[in-house]
Amino acid sequence: MMTMTLRIKEASLLLEFLTLATHCMSGSMENIMETDMVAMMRRAHGHCQDPASDVTMNMLVSVHELLVLEDVDITKRLDYSSAIAVLGFSLIVSILRTFDVRVEAARVMVSAPVLALVTTHVLYINFYKLYYGWSMIVCVAMGVAQLFLWARWAAVSRHPSNWKLWVVVIASGLAMLLEIYDFPPYGGYFDAHSIWHATVPLTILWWSFIRDDAEFRTSSLLKKSKTKAK
Repeated sequence: MMTMTLRIKEASLLLEFLTLATHCMSGSMENIMETDMVAMMRRAHGHCQDPASDVTMNMLVSVHELLVLEDVDITKRLDYSSAIAVLGFSLIVSILRTFDVRVEAARVMVSAPVLALVTTHVLYINFYKLYYGWSMIVCVAMGVAQLFLWARWAAVSRHPSNWKLWVVVIASGLAMLLEIYDFPPYGGYFDAHSIWHATVPLTILWWSFIRDDAEFRTSSLLKKSKTKAK
C-alpha cells in the first residue's frame, strides 16, 4: 500500500514538472512563478534517490532524473540507445579531427565501422537482450577511446586553446570514473551520479574550444591559400 502511494505521488510530481516545462518551452514564462518550482522540489524531496542531480543547470538532466521515477522498459531502451548513438557520433568526429581526415573516401571508411558498431549494439539491446552491463562496457570503451585520441592530439598539436581541451579531457575522465565506481548518496543528496551531472559546465568550455578551433582552422586555411596565390 505504501509503495502504491509513493508511485502515485511520484507520478503526480512528474506530471507537475512536465506541465511547468511545457509552459517554459512555449514561452509563457509569465504564468510560472519561481515559488511554484521551489514548492515542487520540496515535495519531491524524499522521493528522489539523488535530488542533487535534479537541480542541475541542464533541463534535460532534470527531466531524465524525474523520468527515472517512472522507469519502464521503453525508457531504458531509449536511454541506452541514445547514449551509444551520441558516443558513436562523437567518436567519429574525434577520429576525423585528430587525424585531420579530409578525403571523402577516407571519412567514409572511418565512419562506416563505427556506424556499424552503433547500429549492431542498438539492435542487440532493443531486439535481443537489454543488458546494462554490456551496454556500459561498450559506452566506456568508446568514451575512453575518444579521451585518448583528444589527449594524444593535444599533446602533439600547437593549438592555442589546448588548455581548454586538457581541462575537458581530464575532467571527463574523472567523471567517467565516478559513473563506473558508484557510491550511495552522501547525506541522502550527493551520490556519484549527481556529481557526474555537476560536470555540465564543462559543456561551455567544450563549445568554447570548438569555436576557437573553427577560427584556428579557418585562419590556417586562409594563410595557406594566400601562400599558394603568391
